[in-house]
Amino acid sequence: MNQNGSSGSAIKFFEQLIELGETELMLRKELVQALKGGTSSAAGRMKPAISKPVQTVVKPQARKSIPKSPELERFYQEIKECTKCRLHEGRTKFVFGVGNPKAEIMFIGEAPGRDEDLKGEPFVGRAGQLLDKIIASIGFGREEVYIANMVKCRPPENREPQPDEMETCHPYLLKQIELIKPKIICCLGRVSGQYLLSTKEALGRLRGKIHDYNGIKLLVTYHPAALLRYPEYKKETWEDMKLLKKTYEGLRSNG
Repeated sequence: MNQNGSSGSAIKFFEQLIELGETELMLRKELVQALKGGTSSAAGRMKPAISKPVQTVVKPQARKSIPKSPELERFYQEIKECTKCRLHEGRTKFVFGVGNPKAEIMFIGEAPGRDEDLKGEPFVGRAGQLLDKIIASIGFGREEVYIANMVKCRPPENREPQPDEMETCHPYLLKQIELIKPKIICCLGRVSGQYLLSTKEALGRLRGKIHDYNGIKLLVTYHPAALLRYPEYKKETWEDMKLLKKTYEGLRSNG
């Protein structure tokens, strides 16, 4: 047996399944035997019996060019050197926001992470890649929505932004919302949902329903980073996305 070849085939196979979001597998006896003492091709031919059907992954659409907004660009230039709170001390880049300046759907997370701090763009790491798939699952591309965070600078060690930090940065987010004029806001995670709705309600009680935020429809769902740690929440996130799409289509049909 070519031990390395068999193991390599199996590892590659399992990695592909994980990429598809599958986390619960039941292996057939023949595959286990192949891994122990069969041929390297045996593992490649075997297919595991999956405890639940693998959901079809909707690939994100190819990115189109994003229209420019002179108003947003001027606003960015005004605030990009902000030093009003402690978070500016450790930042590499100011993370303003990205997307269509006329987006009808706006996603709001909590704070930039390491990858975002380095690039200066929200949701570009592993959580961002998953967010792209979530957006694509309801028929949108990243360039059709707008993505921002509660605060524009990365908190130390990726901790949650503190209330005073969000309070300081909140006028910036409000101005973005005012300029973009979204029909729907989707809060990614408890932090942004609780802050914008001025509540201490748990995420489980906030999600699954439509709220009102200054006349704008708002819903709350799990943060993509949480889905990477707890894949079992993907089903509930999908239900939230279906609600978002249904609400959006209703708003569009009513003009």
